[in-house]
Amino acid sequence: MTDLEKSMELLLTTFHRYAEEDGDGQMLSKKEFKKLVEKELPTFLKAQKDPKVVDKIIKDLDENKDQKIDFQEFLVLINGLSMACERCYVLQQKKCKK
Repeated sequence: MTDLEKSMELLLTTFHRYAEEDGDGQMLSKKEFKKLVEKELPTFLKAQKDPKVVDKIIKDLDENKDQKIDFQEFLVLINGLSMACERCYVLQQKKCKK
């Protein structure tokens, strides 16, 4: 597999590994989502100043208001974080060229 294919597979398997903790396997409960963020995104979490950031993220991501995060809703978080990282990458590249 290519690096991109491996990355996509890793996103899928990571999501479902945490979603399976309560036996559902298809959606993240609040507890599963919090554990995923704490274990898989610790640097992001440490950078946040708000101790209720996970609750706020869940509320923002949960489009259908079922108190769970499905894979499509999860990808909104991944997309947003990836875009923010890409902006930092571009700014860093510009600084290196100066």
